[in-house]
Amino acid sequence: MTNYVKYPLKAIPISVQQSLKVVTAMPRKPIELPQIEYMSILDEDAVVDKALEPKIAEEELKNIYRYMLLARRTDERMLMMQRQGRLGTFPQSSGHEAISMGSCIHLKKSDWHVPAYRELAGLLYRGWSIDSTLLYWNGYEEGARPPEGVNDLPVCVPIASQLLHAAGIGMGMNLRGEKGVVMTYFGDGASSEGDTHEAMNFAAVYQAPVVFMCLNNQYAISVPLSKQMRNATLAQRAIAYGMPGIRVDGNDVLAVYVAAKEAVERARAGEGPTLIEGLTYRFTPHTTADDPKRYRSEEECNLWTKREPLNRFKKYLLNKGVYTEAQLTALEEELDAEIKAAIARTEAAAVSEELSNPLAMFDYLYADMPPYLNEQREELKSHLDKQKAKAGKSPQHASGTAR
Repeated sequence: MTNYVKYPLKAIPISVQQSLKVVTAMPRKPIELPQIEYMSILDEDAVVDKALEPKIAEEELKNIYRYMLLARRTDERMLMMQRQGRLGTFPQSSGHEAISMGSCIHLKKSDWHVPAYRELAGLLYRGWSIDSTLLYWNGYEEGARPPEGVNDLPVCVPIASQLLHAAGIGMGMNLRGEKGVVMTYFGDGASSEGDTHEAMNFAAVYQAPVVFMCLNNQYAISVPLSKQMRNATLAQRAIAYGMPGIRVDGNDVLAVYVAAKEAVERARAGEGPTLIEGLTYRFTPHTTADDPKRYRSEEECNLWTKREPLNRFKKYLLNKGVYTEAQLTALEEELDAEIKAAIARTEAAAVSEELSNPLAMFDYLYADMPPYLNEQREELKSHLDKQKAKAGKSPQHASGTAR
């Protein structure tokens, strides 16, 4: 016979003999939770921890540095163009190259790369041209077209929405029995969005092969991390979702490389998602429309500038004999020429009939254009034809005014 000891909102079946023990013996005890690690391998003075240093082939080291440098120099040139009125407002990527390249270097072409908007190094490595980047930030959607042969989504400006796409792609891979990996990126500000929670929760519950790369540059535009959360780290949120998590020095490309490699291997083996927090700093304004002097001190900026990723990796490569100073100078010249050629091509393309024709805005949304859009297209075409006809007449004739 089973009796019940009643508690609020629930009834627990117990035997008569055990009833006294159940009521009197209810100890509180700690729940074992995973620990969150912090990893740094190459410090700001380019001193390397030999015990943690990964074995990376010389050609791969060169490849990582090349695209980090190409991204930095492209970003710098784009800022000059924006200040000259030759480029629209855009978010700079300087300072985030280690997180981008240290992670996506592990992806196959068949894997999915789902960026936010500071992953320029990774995009260039994955085959996106400088031309595409310049077109996109000048308002041409043609710049959002992924290159052939890779599974990439375009740059995503709406905050955190790309994480849902990444989780969905990973869940789809599982349904299809595919052994691929999805790598996606977001900032500390995006971590406060509901989309981030939903994406990570779904990925964890369904063991989707997604690597969530957080670029924690410590500011959501002007809001510092201390006003975004009470957590000691962003990585510890992984515990709540039931996935591995780690914080790394986001300016140390070797630490990012190791953490991302482990995460990709787990994902490919069917062991689900991982959250990697890369602690870094935004050396530039949030976008070219921002003024960071209003909310950050010069002392703070100077401190983090000493920790930036490119110089320490350069020193590391020189110390290892991977490069000589002469080779690095030649590389700078090669990349400078590459960037200048891309700018020339892009500015010529921007005035071409294909890109300057406003009617193209109707062409890339529907396979079969709805009647109301056809009407709008014809109305715009008629207006443009009239404007073109007027442009061929004298100003007096075009306005109908005789002088």
